Amino acid sequence: MAEVQCIEVPFLTKLNVRLHAGGAAAAAVGDVLSAPLPVEPNTVASGGAHHVLWLGPDEWLVVAPPADRRHLEDELRAALGAESGALVDVSGERTILDLSGPRSREVLMKGCSIDLHPTAFAVGRCAQTGLARAQVVLMPTREDAFWIFVRSSFSDYLSAWLGDAMAEYL
Repeated sequence: MAEVQCIEVPFLTKLNVRLHAGGAAAAAVGDVLSAPLPVEPNTVASGGAHHVLWLGPDEWLVVAPPADRRHLEDELRAALGAESGALVDVSGERTILDLSGPRSREVLMKGCSIDLHPTAFAVGRCAQTGLARAQVVLMPTREDAFWIFVRSSFSDYLSAWLGDAMAEYL
C-alpha cells in the first residue's frame, strides 16, 4: 500500500473576501459561514462544510462545496452591506490537490521551507508559501493530510513534481 497519495479535489467554491476585520460586516459574514473570520495569522476557522483561511489582516479565502457557490456568494454580498469590502469568486483561479498518507509531510518537506512539524503546522493552521517554486496555500486537513491550493496554470507542473517527490513512498 502506498504511504502517500495525491488526488485533485475538483470544483470546490472558493471566494476571496476583503473587509475590515473589526467591522459589522465581518461579524455578519461570520454568521453566514457559521464560523467567525479568523483574525490570528495563518489560521483556519471551519463551520460545517465551510472553511475560512486567513490570508492577511483584511483578506480571507472561503472554501465551500460546489453547490453552495451561488447562494453563498449572494448571502456574503448581502452581509457586506454598505460597508467597504470586496467579494470575488476565485473558484477557477486555483485547484486543490489533496496530499495524504503517513509520508505526506516528508513529501512536502522536499520542496517547502516552512516548519511542517505537527506541533507547528497542525489542523486549524494554513500558510501561503512556496512549494517546488510554485506559490501555494497549504492547509492541513488531518494529521497526515494536506490541501494544496495551487494556481491552475501551475497545477500540471506541481502535480508532476509531487509525483516525483512521492515516488520513493509508492
